[in-house]
Amino acid sequence: MFRTLVKTGMLVVDCRRFPVRYFETRTLRGTRRYSVEVLLGPDDRIILDDDSVKSLEARTERLVPATIYSRILARRATAA
Repeated sequence: MFRTLVKTGMLVVDCRRFPVRYFETRTLRGTRRYSVEVLLGPDDRIILDDDSVKSLEARTERLVPATIYSRILARRATAA
């Protein structure tokens, strides 16, 4: 299966900017699926998928900040 880039952008979380890329994929049944790749670091990505870009954008805006904050809390807990 091939991914087609359909949209790019930036997500801002606490004044930090993260590149975001949206892709479209055709399933074996011929339906469309969309995925988003949020680049947190050189080897660190968050990937989400959904049935529509609009729904995926909403999920991304909700889940990516929560993921980033939970990682910060986890680092603090292990450092203590």
